[in-house]
Amino acid sequence: MTAERVNPPDLSPPAGFSHAVVATGSRLVFLAGQTALDTDGKITGDGLPEQFERALGNLLTALRAAGGTPADLARVTVYATDVADYRVHAAELGRIWRRSAGRDYPAMAVVEVVRLWDERAVVELDGFAVLP
Repeated sequence: MTAERVNPPDLSPPAGFSHAVVATGSRLVFLAGQTALDTDGKITGDGLPEQFERALGNLLTALRAAGGTPADLARVTVYATDVADYRVHAAELGRIWRRSAGRDYPAMAVVEVVRLWDERAVVELDGFAVLP
């Protein structure tokens, strides 16, 4: 895949995301929403950072199983049950992202939701990738 991250000077500088990603490739991978489920189907971690790290890891595991890498991510949506808490932990979440997925940021959005499928989950990530 070739991915061009587009961050126009007419928009505020992005931090931890790209305003647009122009992706060229031959395969699209649509990634289901991932929470902090372990292999037994139980939510792990009590706080947002712990759950975010596991949910991101699960998303990247699905992506790798489909033949992709974090650099192939074109779009990720983060669903959080408390955006204020997300903002409080933003720097730590950014470190987790960079350690797990690097600095080739996809186009992203964070959306507050009332609740997620599993009542213990506080964050869910989904997205899509474009593979060569």
